[in-house]
Amino acid sequence: MSRVGRLRRAASARPDALPETPDRWARVRDVVAVVLLAVTAVLTAWSGFESSKWGGEMSIAFSRASTARIEAARYADDANAARDVDLQTFSLWLEAYAQDDTQLLEFVESRFTPHFAEAFDLWIAERPLQNPDAAPSPFALEEYVPPGEAEAAAADERADGLFDEALRNNQRGDDYTLLTVLFALVLFFAAIAERPRAPGTRWALLIGAGTLAVAGIVLLAMFPKII
Repeated sequence: MSRVGRLRRAASARPDALPETPDRWARVRDVVAVVLLAVTAVLTAWSGFESSKWGGEMSIAFSRASTARIEAARYADDANAARDVDLQTFSLWLEAYAQDDTQLLEFVESRFTPHFAEAFDLWIAERPLQNPDAAPSPFALEEYVPPGEAEAAAADERADGLFDEALRNNQRGDDYTLLTVLFALVLFFAAIAERPRAPGTRWALLIGAGTLAVAGIVLLAMFPKII
C-alpha cells in the first residue's frame, strides 16, 4: 500500500481527528452582547429611578408653590383691609377739611394708622393745594405700604420661583423617561442580534445597539441627578 493510501485509511479510521475550527468572532459577539445587555439593564433601572425621583420633586415644588400662593392671598387680604380703613379715615379727613372743622381734623388725624400717618405727613409736606406736581393723595406715594403688602409680594415671588422649579423638575423627569426608552431600544437590538443568520447583520445590530448605548450614557452623564 502506498503512503497516500495509508494516510487516507488513517483519516477514515479517525473521522474526528480534524475538528472544525471554532468561530472566535461568534464568541466575541456573544460576549459583547452579554456585556451590553447587562450594562444597559442597570442603566435602564437607574433612569427609571431618576425619572421617579424628579417626578416626586416636581410634586413637592408644585405643592409648595400652592402654599405660597395661599399665603400671598392671605397677606393681600390683610393689606386690602388696612387700605380700606385708611381710605375711610382719609375720606373723613377730607370732609372735615372741606368744612374747616378743626376739632374733627385733629380727631381724625389722631386715628391715622402708623403706616398711613407717615405717608400723609409726606403728602402734606408737598403742599398738594399749591403744588400741581404733588401726589394726588397719600395712597399714591411709594412710602404708603399697608401691612401685608410687602409680605404678599414676597410670597408671590416665592410662589413663582417654586412653580418654575416644578416645571424644570417635570422636564428632567421627562428627559429620564426618554432615556429609559432609549435604553429599552438598546436592550431590544442587543437581544435580537443573534437571530439573523448572516454574521454581518448580527454585527450591524450590535453596533447600532452600542451606538445608542453610548449616546444614552453621554446624556445620562449630562443630566442632573438625585441620589
